[in-house]
Amino acid sequence: MERHHFEGDLQALKKRLLEMGALVEQRVHQAISALMERQPRAAEEVAQGDQEVNNLQIEIDDRCLKLLALQGPLASDLRLITAAMKINADLERIGDQAVNIAETALRVMVQPPLRPVLDLHRMAELAQKMTRDSLDAFVRRDSALATAVLAQDDEVDLLKDQSFRVLLTYMMADPGTIERALGLILVARNLERIADHATNIAEDVIFVVEGKDVRHHHEERK
Repeated sequence: MERHHFEGDLQALKKRLLEMGALVEQRVHQAISALMERQPRAAEEVAQGDQEVNNLQIEIDDRCLKLLALQGPLASDLRLITAAMKINADLERIGDQAVNIAETALRVMVQPPLRPVLDLHRMAELAQKMTRDSLDAFVRRDSALATAVLAQDDEVDLLKDQSFRVLLTYMMADPGTIERALGLILVARNLERIADHATNIAEDVIFVVEGKDVRHHHEERK
């Protein structure tokens, strides 16, 4: 395979990863909106519509394997392709978290609403932005943007803890809210996991661009 053909295939791979990112981000948005606006049909669409994400994951992995098999990549190319496979897996797991949120929303919606938990909405916005920025950083080879994503993870963690404290207060004041509050705690945990996957992607970008493994250093800062 000629080098210019190889470069074209790399660009096509990046494009498909961006499409995968946009798809899972849209599903997270739909799941959270369904929860906040009490829209069971929208939640059901997310809960039952995971096959598109799974199919795209398989296609992207296949593209990566063909790139590895058809040409002995340069060291920088090898880092990029292996990172793309890891990023693909993280995106698929973000899709899984969207399904989890939608399934919880369906359970919570059959009961009267608690006071709107604005922290969950803010967490969702941050987690989606982190996913979008980490993928943009990958395509643009922008380690500064990837580093900014790492910093945002702490804010998501703080919001999760804040949500837990508020919901715990609800449960202690009124045992009748326990099931609903526990459901929202699960949603906060799902959003935290989405942010963690976005963080993984950002760490992979830094490795691709700079050849530095920052995973454990980031964990030490938390």
